[in-house]
Amino acid sequence: MFVDHPGEKRRPDGGRLTLDLARKSSDFHEFSPYEEDAGFLRIAYYRSLVAAEKVTHFLLPALQKHRPRLQHPDDLRGILPFAEITLTNAEKEAVAKIMEGFVLLRMGLAEGVYVLANLDNSQMGQRQSNDTENEFSVVGPKAGFVENLDTNLHLLRAKLPTPELIIETLTIGSHSKTKVAVVYLENVTNPEYVQTMKRRLQNFDFEVLYDTSQLEEILADNSNTLFPLFLSSERIDRITYAITSGQVAVFSNGSPYAMAAPANFLGFFVSPEDYYLPWVLGSFFRFIRLLSVMFSIFATPIYVAVMTFHYEIIPESMLGPLIESRIHVPFPPVVEVIFLEITIDLLREAGARLPSKIGQTLGIVGGIVIGEASVQAALTSNILLIIVALSALASFTTPIFKMANTIRLLRFPFVLLAAFWGGLGITAGFLVLMGHLIRLKSLGMPYFVPLFPFRKGNLDDSIIRASYQYSFHRSLFLRPLSAFRYHPRSRKEDGDVE
Repeated sequence: MFVDHPGEKRRPDGGRLTLDLARKSSDFHEFSPYEEDAGFLRIAYYRSLVAAEKVTHFLLPALQKHRPRLQHPDDLRGILPFAEITLTNAEKEAVAKIMEGFVLLRMGLAEGVYVLANLDNSQMGQRQSNDTENEFSVVGPKAGFVENLDTNLHLLRAKLPTPELIIETLTIGSHSKTKVAVVYLENVTNPEYVQTMKRRLQNFDFEVLYDTSQLEEILADNSNTLFPLFLSSERIDRITYAITSGQVAVFSNGSPYAMAAPANFLGFFVSPEDYYLPWVLGSFFRFIRLLSVMFSIFATPIYVAVMTFHYEIIPESMLGPLIESRIHVPFPPVVEVIFLEITIDLLREAGARLPSKIGQTLGIVGGIVIGEASVQAALTSNILLIIVALSALASFTTPIFKMANTIRLLRFPFVLLAAFWGGLGITAGFLVLMGHLIRLKSLGMPYFVPLFPFRKGNLDDSIIRASYQYSFHRSLFLRPLSAFRYHPRSRKEDGDVE
């Protein structure tokens, strides 16, 4: 899809797909299988998109064997040993199919008719292992999605083998022609969310779609926020749970991540492991994650505020060690904190970009060496070094990578507010943050639900993970068509003999 803009030059071909344009590429191959009558049948395809063994072992032998039967393009349907065969009169549609891995066959008797057979090599260059890399699980399945859309939909179908699982495919990108699948559960997902997602995707005007993350930013209700508004995951079980809860999932070809919407803030701190452990342990670990988020954001700002403005709240027993740790540090607390925070982020980014073994070594050795050298050189205090290290560890407890990045970034404005106005600055920043979260929406649904608007009935699977005996209903703030996942078992129905 091409859109004219003022002052923009139109492409010489007017945006049309033609065979003459395709012939300019060196990987475009066109020939005749019959040497004695080269004009009777012509074959054309892109070598980089078609499986060569399918052409050699199936297509050409079938054409050579059944040459006397070929009188009309319709005859090719009964000759070619391929399931997907298309006939069209439009050259633009024929070339578009070629770009998807189809082989074009054109008989000289019917110049305006194009026969296309699907011989794509979709598995070439694809990752064969589908282990999750960023969302690692100790308990539960380790399988994740890969970069092939058909494979991902197969994995999802295997997990949800029901005809109520609806998959609708769209094509996005004027150049990339990327296939995007909208997945939802019929009679469960609210149709308003499905229609909203499809409408936003259909209004999407972009040249090349590289990853599902691009869709998340462009389709979001507010693209100027730090918080992810769509739940992005590479785990099959997480996306399956989202779909069965009443959310809409979106897959794109070439991306190992799927995104689900609408999403709420507390949902980003839910780990699939919570449901594989006893509910008491699952609730405890989930509560620890939420406390870790608060500690990660506010630990260093509180240190700056206390050391700059609020000495009086320091207990006498801690006053001596604090003074001793900072007596030789020439910088104010805010400079000290920013220096250490940036150092930790540098180590984290360098460890993530380097090969795994080197990255682990760099993170451990670099952290120890730089931390010890900073204290010895009196660039920072050892107490602050401990606080910053704990804050960094706390941010790693967030299961979703994008939310973890948001938490990392939020520390810096709070540190600056604490340096200028102390506790008052932290309080003002917290109120602004809460106001921003309350105003956010995901696919039209309030982002901070069930805390605001308050929904008491949905707290059993948000802050804690209640027992399966009581968490049989879906989240009502998603407005599902079916409110119940299953019917809980009553103890009176047990047939156990005491």
